[in-house]
Order: sequence, then C-alpha cells, then structure tokens
Amino acid sequence: MKVVIIGGVAAGASTAARLRRLDKDIEIVIFEKEQYISYANCGLPYYVSGEIESKGQLLLMTPQLFNERFQIDVRIMCEVIDIQTEHKCVMVQDHQHHTSYQESYDCLVIATGSSPIVLPVDGHQHSAIQQLWTFDDFDRIKQKVLKEDIQNVCIVGGGFVGIETAENLRQLDVHVDIVERSPQILNNLDFEMVQPIHKHLHQHQVQLYLKTELIGFEDVEGQIKVNTDRFEKVYDMVILSVGVKPQSELAKKAGIACNSRGGIIVDQYLQTSIPDIYAVGDVIEVEHFINHQKTMIPLAGPANKQGRILANNLAGEHQSYLGSLGSSIIKVFDMAAASTGFNEKQLQAQGLQRHQDYEVVIIQQKSHAGYYPNAMPLTLKAIYDHQLHILGAQVIGYEGVDKRIDVISTVIQLHGKITDLKDLHIAYAPPFASAKDAINMLGYVAENIENGMVCLMLPDEYQIQKEQVITLDVREDEEREHMWIEGSSHIPYGQLVQRYQELDKDKTIVIYCAVGVRAYNCARILMQRGYKKVYVLSGGLSFYLDYCFESL
Repeated sequence: MKVVIIGGVAAGASTAARLRRLDKDIEIVIFEKEQYISYANCGLPYYVSGEIESKGQLLLMTPQLFNERFQIDVRIMCEVIDIQTEHKCVMVQDHQHHTSYQESYDCLVIATGSSPIVLPVDGHQHSAIQQLWTFDDFDRIKQKVLKEDIQNVCIVGGGFVGIETAENLRQLDVHVDIVERSPQILNNLDFEMVQPIHKHLHQHQVQLYLKTELIGFEDVEGQIKVNTDRFEKVYDMVILSVGVKPQSELAKKAGIACNSRGGIIVDQYLQTSIPDIYAVGDVIEVEHFINHQKTMIPLAGPANKQGRILANNLAGEHQSYLGSLGSSIIKVFDMAAASTGFNEKQLQAQGLQRHQDYEVVIIQQKSHAGYYPNAMPLTLKAIYDHQLHILGAQVIGYEGVDKRIDVISTVIQLHGKITDLKDLHIAYAPPFASAKDAINMLGYVAENIENGMVCLMLPDEYQIQKEQVITLDVREDEEREHMWIEGSSHIPYGQLVQRYQELDKDKTIVIYCAVGVRAYNCARILMQRGYKKVYVLSGGLSFYLDYCFESL
C-alpha cells in the first residue's frame, strides 16, 4: 500500500511516524510546500525573544532523519496543487526544481492545517506588515527587530500567538500596542476571567486597545501608520494575528465535502466523503466532546492525537476519534491562563442562560499552602449544568494553573460531576498545594450551592444590582484602609454575631472579603438567623477590582 500525506507539520508527521511503527512495508510519501517539517510551531514566539535560542531546538525532525529513521520519503518545497480522485493521484509543483509531476496513491491524507486570515483593508501589503504563521515569518520578525532597530510594534489581534509574541517582544524592550476589536483578548476565557490578564499586560507596558476597529494602513516614509476608529499612530512594524481558517482549497476543488467554515467533514475514523481520502488536524471539522456538536478546534494536541488514530486505522486497527475538548493554556509574563470545555459566551451562543440552564462557581484560592512562602492567588471558574455535569472551566494565576485545568479536563473526559471534585485525592505538600486543594474547594462550593448553603453573586451580576443591595465588607479595619467598594457597609467578621441586627432583613445583602472565605462564613451567620437574601461576592474584593479594570 502507498500512502501519500499532504502536509508535514503536526498531524501529517504524526500520522507518518505512527504508521511506520505499525507497518514496515507501507510506502509513505509526505509533501510539504514549505522548507521545514515537523517543527514545534507553538514555540516560535519564544524564538523571537531568544528564550529558545536556536532554530535547531524547534526543528524536531528533518527530511533526512525521517528517511533514515522511518524510511519515509519527505519532499519539501513540493506543493500539491490538485487531487485527481478518479485516477487516485495528485499533481505536485516542485518549487525547488521548478518542475511539475504526478504522484499516485492508494490512500491520501490531507493534513494541510490552517492559514492566517488576511484582513481586506487598505495598505495590507505594506512591507512593514508581518504575518504570524510559518517558521520563516517568525525568523523574519526576529531578524528585523535585532537588525533594524525596531522600537514600536502594533499587533492586530489578541489571540494566543499575538499575546505570546507581544510578551516576547517586550522581553526585547520593544514597545507593543495590541489592537483588538472585541471587548477582550483570549476569547477562550470569559470577560471576568480575562480582566486580570488585561491588567497584568498593562503592568508590563503592553497597551491594549480593545473594542477598536482597524480601518487601514498608510506608508509614512518607510514606517507604517495604523488607522483605527479610535486612533492613528505610526509604527516601525505591524504584526497581523487575527485568526485562522482551514486550508481546505485543495479538498474543495476535489469535491470533498466541507462545512460552511471550510472545515473538511470527516467521519469518526477521519475519512472524508471520498473513499480512501482522509483528513486530520486544523483543516477538519471535529465533534465537541461535551455536546457532540460539530465545531472547529485548531490546536496542536488534537492534531497529533488524530494523526495517531488515523495511522492505526490505515494499518487496520479501527479506532474512533472521540472528539475535542479544546483544553488550552497560555503563559502571559508571570501569569498563566487556561481553559477547557465551553465558556459562558459559547454556551450563550447556543441559547443557554446562566441559572436557567447552568450554574457558575468562581473561587479564589492560594496556589499552595498559605503559610508556606510565596503562595500566589489562583482563580478558578467552573460551569456546570443542573445534572451537575461540568460544561467547562477556566483557571488563571501565577502557579499551578496547568495542574488544576488538567485535573478538571480529566474529570470532564471521564464524565465526572462538579461535586466529584471534592472527593479527588490531590497530592499534597505545603510547597505544592493545600490539604484542601483548590480543586477540592471548587467541588465543596458547588455542593454548598446545590444544598442551599450559600448563594454566589458574580461580578457582572453585582455590577448591575450594586445600587439596590446592601454591600457588606467583613474584613478587618486595617484592610479596609487600603481599598474597599464604594458605598459598602462595614462589620468585621468577628463582630457580626453581635451586630447582625444592624442589617435590614428585607434587603438583599452581598458580602465580600479579600477572597470569599470569610464572606461565606458570614453568610452562614446571617442565613442561620433568618436572613433570606444573602449572597457572597464571588472571588472576593481583589477579583472584583480586577473585573472593574479598564484598558484604553
């Protein structure tokens, strides 16, 4: 059997290597239109700053190594320009030797990935504009910064790669502005969870222009002027990172079924609508693991898993791809932000509503035992339905973010419930966690909500009701001297049992402390004394103040 693979980065290379490990006799040919294969593209932003020092560290495999180790024929700078399904062959343009030829196949794998969206605005072809996509793109940006005295850069788009590139340019003392037309960056997070990240970027002198629409670009004596609906400014360089689309033109031209967004439609075995043609990676439509609806999730983890599963199928070991969960994480200077499953924006886009269809828990904990040095704040958000199934989660903080999101992701994949988190046996020692880990606390709070022991009010809900409720600060006097919510009443936790009658039983009372623990205890004091409308401000004062942060 002869297997031809179009695309040699994540999914394509993974398919090829696994297939060879399963069968020594299959003929495998990879066509890659660029000059590099199987490189670590997720590490490219860190190559710009020198955090990753050399290209060689990112080049996981070369065509020569693929041939020596796996007896796989890798042809770089060779672009497949046509698939002739009736003849089971592809037409190839060899850019190195300026020739064209035909290659036959028994099975064809399309692993063409995705490509950057190009904004249709005036001046988008200016020489000072760079895309964030290939190895060469990042190498070109690095060389320009180092050799051309680049002082200020505008990044258009606030997704993962744009934010990572902003951080790494700041490491080189380049001034960075980010233009994003949405009210926030990192759309995998909900607004209240991304606000601390906005604030953190501001503290590192990355200027965010949110809710800002790009109009076009103009040349100004070799520099480039960025025109938006809010400002005009001249930069040394502009970097575009506004999103990706599936690179499925070849498939469409060959009559392979695609969805409305261009994603190739595949079955559970990753076969397309045409026999003996398969597709994997960013180019395909996948099933979401939670609601089983079709979606697009262009991430390296799923791409590599699909490659392995497809290789199993090609070798005769039938295996289904069970869907993508969309788990992701990003480093933003000293912080990290992670998510898994759905966020609230995505649920609401499906017609679901908070309280009516799902509930939300937000808590703030320490990354490890508070008495051990350097414990850092850790904020967790979980979303669950009325059967207690976890629909999604987000975690932000300075330490231990990856550990917590991975635990929740695993529980979702094993069809666990939100209350199962309280029973997990998390490894504990003071430098790593608390005896009741933040994951356990998420389960405890959800259980308390379900049992009527506590009601949480999220920052956006409080912002709407703020003028109609009694806001009660239960922190100590010295804490209140530094910051407080304007208009709030103040009864320290230790005095509430004696002074609770100062509060109107008929009013809604929202209690806050630093992170929420004392507020919960005070809510129980009031609820046990007949107060019916008592809420805890979810996440505490520091989280609420971050929620209120405003960028430009």
